[in-house]
Amino acid sequence: MTVSSDDELAALKRIGRIVADTLEMMGRSLEPGMTTRELDGIGRAVLEAAGARPAPEMAYAFPGATCISVNEEIAHGIPGERRIAAGDLVNIDVSAEKDGYFADTGASFAVPPVTRAVERLCRDGRRALWTGLRQVGAGKPIAGIGRAVGDFARKNGYTLVRNLASHGVGRSLHEEPTEIATWPDASERRVMREGLVFTVEPFLSLGAALAEGGEDAWTLYSRPKALTVQYEHTVVASRNGPLVLTMPSP
Repeated sequence: MTVSSDDELAALKRIGRIVADTLEMMGRSLEPGMTTRELDGIGRAVLEAAGARPAPEMAYAFPGATCISVNEEIAHGIPGERRIAAGDLVNIDVSAEKDGYFADTGASFAVPPVTRAVERLCRDGRRALWTGLRQVGAGKPIAGIGRAVGDFARKNGYTLVRNLASHGVGRSLHEEPTEIATWPDASERRVMREGLVFTVEPFLSLGAALAEGGEDAWTLYSRPKALTVQYEHTVVASRNGPLVLTMPSP
């Protein structure tokens, strides 16, 4: 969507804060021994207390309130009986709807103790996200996001998963503009108009180039198999640069 009023922006900020607070609570609650279903239940409770509805469940009949992906799983993991262990790399993706507006956020969490390489991967995953966000602004080329993230990944010795893209959001979970690459895409010619709402969500990896499905209809795995992180914000393109909607409450 494109924001056209202060009321729309206020509604987007409300749902953005809700999903950010939910993600933060889930990250703080993460501990060895708990199941991904238990972690999902924490997220559901926070969303429901705020009057929000889990978007994957609502929009796609996904079997969970949030997507929780562990280690070899890199996206759309189904909450279940898998127990989180020390040393795991856990990605949590939270999206929700309130009053007809949607926001989407995500982050990867390393469960201590972890190797220095995993610590560095998480740190650089956050840096890659902000490298992309700094390219957001009214009148700027969408391709600038992928070029900047691609340069960052190359200079720091990482690969990018090139078939999981960012997307428009706002009045639905996935909408125009679709397929916003967070990797260099020479064919991208679109320009960000003022008020455009979308996600920025690079998947930074220690070797993977693609995401592929497995036995169920949802979970995606890295190919080649490699540890991968994802960090995501919902953002509005403004004349002053990126307006990040998915920041937690102070």
